[in-house]
Amino acid sequence: MSEWKLKRFWTEAAVVEAERGYEVRLDGRQVRTPAKAALRLPNRALAEASAEEWNAQEGAVDPMTMPVTRAANSAIDKVIPQFDEVAEMIAEYGGTDLLCYRAETPDELVRRQQDGWDPLLDWAAERLGARLRTGAGVMYVPQDPDAIGRLDAQVRALDPFRLTPFADLVSLSGSLVLAFAVAEGARAPADAWALSRIDEDWQIEQWGEDTEASEAAAVKRAAFLDAARIFDLAGR
Repeated sequence: MSEWKLKRFWTEAAVVEAERGYEVRLDGRQVRTPAKAALRLPNRALAEASAEEWNAQEGAVDPMTMPVTRAANSAIDKVIPQFDEVAEMIAEYGGTDLLCYRAETPDELVRRQQDGWDPLLDWAAERLGARLRTGAGVMYVPQDPDAIGRLDAQVRALDPFRLTPFADLVSLSGSLVLAFAVAEGARAPADAWALSRIDEDWQIEQWGEDTEASEAAAVKRAAFLDAARIFDLAGR
């Protein structure tokens, strides 16, 4: 949506039931994606959230204030046509999951990782049927192919409108397990984000905060929380 150069021309954005879903219409006009497909959403909750974004625009349209609409565009224009490729890319995170790579020192950081991440790996073993191995340092940790296969199958079980925000949960956190924990309601989104930041927060405590890095982290956190909200809406 970065190529949009729209100014508000409509009075009201409204949701209309259509064949195979719901559409957002601007004074009755059909909204289209950047690839010119109809912006058709699978349920009313997503469509109403998108309509709220359109109604909130003043003057020039700012796509960065429209996360639901941007996710819908991505689902329609990118994920649906390339579902297998996207699913494969996301499932591959299981082989290099953040939670599996642990510090060797100092003891306090080791303990924080254990306390925060071990319960999630136990949850993944029980709920997802995937026991992932951990290792110290940055050397590659080979995982059980059966465990990776189970994670892959569960990624592919998501429909395109859930896979789209799920991909953001994974890529922003670096963890397939954390993304599933949010998707399954095992961790609140804000708590999951904090768990993904154990290493960074430790470094901040030791060396102080860098303003530019903190601003970038805040943007990513907001995007992570948006992705969690959109995933929830897509499942209603």
